[in-house]
Amino acid sequence: MFNFTQAIPLSLYVHIPWCVKKCPYCDFNSHELIPDSELQQHYIDALISDLESKLPDIWGRQIGTVFIGGGTPSLFSVEMLDKLLCAIRARLNIHPQIEITIEANPGTAEGDKFTGYREIGINRLSIGVQSFDTEQLIKLGRIHTSDEAINAVALAKSAGFDNLNIDLMFGLPGQTIQSAMDDLQYAIDLTPSHISWYQLTIEPNTIFFSKPPVVPLDDEIWEIQLAGQSLLAQYGFKQYEVSAYAKDNNRCEHNLNYWEFGDYLGIGAGAHGKLTSVSAGQVVRHSQYKLPTRYMKKAGIDVASQKIIKRKDITFEFMLNSMRLLDGIPASLFMERTGLPLSVIDNELSIAEERQWLDWNMQYLKPTELGQRYLNNLLELFLPAD
Repeated sequence: MFNFTQAIPLSLYVHIPWCVKKCPYCDFNSHELIPDSELQQHYIDALISDLESKLPDIWGRQIGTVFIGGGTPSLFSVEMLDKLLCAIRARLNIHPQIEITIEANPGTAEGDKFTGYREIGINRLSIGVQSFDTEQLIKLGRIHTSDEAINAVALAKSAGFDNLNIDLMFGLPGQTIQSAMDDLQYAIDLTPSHISWYQLTIEPNTIFFSKPPVVPLDDEIWEIQLAGQSLLAQYGFKQYEVSAYAKDNNRCEHNLNYWEFGDYLGIGAGAHGKLTSVSAGQVVRHSQYKLPTRYMKKAGIDVASQKIIKRKDITFEFMLNSMRLLDGIPASLFMERTGLPLSVIDNELSIAEERQWLDWNMQYLKPTELGQRYLNNLLELFLPAD
């Protein structure tokens, strides 16, 4: 049992599992299909049933953020998303300044739809551009062109989205430092409030895993990353996490809650969640059925899995998330979110400090620049013993 002293912040994640086309690098739970109005209706009803079944676990707790991800959530009509958000507001205690994000694909961008999102209360938009280079977009299997990506950003701004994120990759097949910086400069010139700039990774169970492309070497990747960090800083984008850069402090509050080891309720096909019970002194992870058809049959009745996090695992999970934050975290957050005293990881912290991967005391924990570069090595120190 863990000794929690206060309530944990809570977010809601909603997963929409369909895409026009599955990208060769994608390991998310997504399926190629454009859902018609009947399927959209059926799925929204399932999401609401799923949410209702979880209410006893979160009763009275306030929701600080909502994130609608996928897949391609922008395939759903404004009407259906409005129905979902109305159901969420009717059933949950919503923070007055709640951040509500939806992901959108430039290939499915429509001006009227973006305007509709604003009208139903969505106040943050994340556009999955990935690259502005036409050849790279083809290699990545994206359905949009560079011009469509630029147009999508313009449409979002016209609709009133001032909290706007662009997703962009680096370390792409054949990419050089110069071509990576050209790509990043395109994103910067569109003046979003946030840029998620992250390295292409080859994940199991993807087309790229079975047929891997030739990507830059590790040293080249590092040089690209350093050059990009410098370029982003030059234009006022502050890096606050491994792959997140915000202008004027427009950080993604939903993702911050993950990295600070907050709680989140996950609804939708393949969605995951983490809920802390202060009274029971335990943390429970749950996941939903991945196949949309099975999920819609089981929503509100059953979940695919549910397990209590063990004491030996919770410290690793906390560090796995929190050490992604460049400014580190208050040391007090460790006890608040794990229910354990910081002393349980004294040995690991001391080793990390000796290797110059971590600065720490009883006030804060912060990865050094060297620790950021060798983050996986730092995290391995906290892996639970078998």
